Amino acid sequence: MDASALIASLQDAVPGAQFEAASSVDLQTTIYAARKAVPDVARALRDRPDLAFTFLAELTAVDFWPTEPRFEVVYILVSLVHRARIRVKVRLNADDARVATVSGVWPAANWLEREVWDLFGIEFDGHPDPRRLLMPDEWEGHPLRKDYPVQVKLPARVSEPTQLTEDEFRANLLRDRFVRRERQP
Repeated sequence: MDASALIASLQDAVPGAQFEAASSVDLQTTIYAARKAVPDVARALRDRPDLAFTFLAELTAVDFWPTEPRFEVVYILVSLVHRARIRVKVRLNADDARVATVSGVWPAANWLEREVWDLFGIEFDGHPDPRRLLMPDEWEGHPLRKDYPVQVKLPARVSEPTQLTEDEFRANLLRDRFVRRERQP
């Protein structure tokens, strides 16, 4: 399915929504959709017989900091019936990085949206369980943002293979086992 046919079908299904064809290095059909139209676009992509994109293969994000719009949320969808695959992107500004959840349309989006929120800080309005998924609850910030402060400042080290005799190796194993036994409750 080419981008112009996809856009024509979606404009018929979601009147007034704005779409834009996007270039792609891998030649996968890619379009941009407006943020406010995401729930209606998702339902049209899934429910229209001429589209039937019933499988959400991936949902991720990209940070283009320091440019605006800073973020893109990327949905990769598959139509098993039509043997087609498309990419839908939604642009988001840094000061309002939020989009409606599609977890009611594709249940697989639930954990993928949690992952995007956890790592990029993009909020999914209406998400049923907006908790951290990968990072600990007390973690501050979102580590895949390009402006995330990297706090590790270690000098570069050169590693050399450790040369041990067979007896030294066995002694290290025994010492390690002994330490582990003492730590167990």
